[in-house]
Amino acid sequence: MTRVELRKADRRDPVAAARHWLDEHGRAALATVVSTWGSAPVPVGGQLAVAPGERFEGSVSGGCVETDVIAEAADVMAGGGPKLLAFGVADETAWRAGLPCGGTVRVLVEGLERGRDAGFLDAILAARAERRSLAVVTNVATGARSLLEEGASLPSEAASCVASGKSLLIETPEGGEFVHAIVPPIRVVIAGATHIGQVLAGLAETIGYEVVVVDPRAAFATEERFAGTPTVAAWPEMSLPVLGLDARTAVVALTHAAHIDDEALATALRSPCLYIGALGSKRTKEKRAERLKQAGFSDQDLARIHAPVGLPIGAQGPAEIAVAILAEIIKVARGGA
Repeated sequence: MTRVELRKADRRDPVAAARHWLDEHGRAALATVVSTWGSAPVPVGGQLAVAPGERFEGSVSGGCVETDVIAEAADVMAGGGPKLLAFGVADETAWRAGLPCGGTVRVLVEGLERGRDAGFLDAILAARAERRSLAVVTNVATGARSLLEEGASLPSEAASCVASGKSLLIETPEGGEFVHAIVPPIRVVIAGATHIGQVLAGLAETIGYEVVVVDPRAAFATEERFAGTPTVAAWPEMSLPVLGLDARTAVVALTHAAHIDDEALATALRSPCLYIGALGSKRTKEKRAERLKQAGFSDQDLARIHAPVGLPIGAQGPAEIAVAILAEIIKVARGGA
């Protein structure tokens, strides 16, 4: 089996892959996890795109059932209707796939055709690019779907899913409906094009987060040092509001230059961003707190700043510190205690 070659920004994105394949082949299939066992590595809403010739992108189980799903996708692309597949995964199979225990997983496989479905995928990709949330409600028996914009008059179930970012299979008088919450990916804004920032950018992109690096020092924020990662050579006070710090954005201040870090932190504190972190020792934190209080921020505001940044795992050196920072962002994003 082979994987499609896409632009770096689209790699590992099943929706982008499916849209690409519609242009290339005129048809594709999209498999979506609609319910799963508790220990599954792929959450509800996870997707696998399949093209003719057994090309695929994404995952629905981490390896347990992909082969069967791809085979069923070929039948769906050949003209069959949507299929709701149920798999029982034995403990031994789950263990081989890296799972602690077995269980069940249900996967909805839908056929896609260029003339009928290209606009649907384009709408999802456009919302993603503009960091807008959507709910896609699909009847798992008929395949009939509706795409609902956040802020519209959403049904209560769809509104709840969009607000939480969690998808849900519900039973209705019309049959089972899958409410797929499509929310913007976590975005990490790194204020400081430092060595730690270089490693953190690569790690965050690897797990599917969006990354932007901001640093007014043009010699630091260069394409050569951050190949493929968007960089902005401007002061945080000017650049961060333009980027837009929403509730799925993390801001990490890494410059060790007080005037730059303070600008980034002050801008982040005025936003609803998900996470705020700052590098520095305990003494640096104390001095920073004094400056930010003089700028009008309260103790409650300052409590939002994770400092010293990163989980306390004894990290040493830029690479380990970057791992600790990313782990803390993931913890906060997932609601960990």
